Amino acid sequence: MNNKNAKHAHRLLPYAVIVAASHGEPTAVRAVLRHFEGYIARLATRTLYDEYGNVYLAVDEDVKNRLETALITGILDFDVAA
Repeated sequence: MNNKNAKHAHRLLPYAVIVAASHGEPTAVRAVLRHFEGYIARLATRTLYDEYGNVYLAVDEDVKNRLETALITGILDFDVAA
């Protein structure tokens, strides 16, 4: 395995966790959600402006919840090849 593959290998979810999550195992589903929490937060981040025109970033909790719900739905609908 070259350095590029070794660097990214630690970011992968174990196959057993994916299988367990697709079967509805709550601990495995939480592990998948934790794995993607940074990505979900980034997708749900919005640029906002205050009354003085200052820019700040904030996570839109509604969007975050919708993305998490969509991920859970996708996990449960996922068909794992045996």
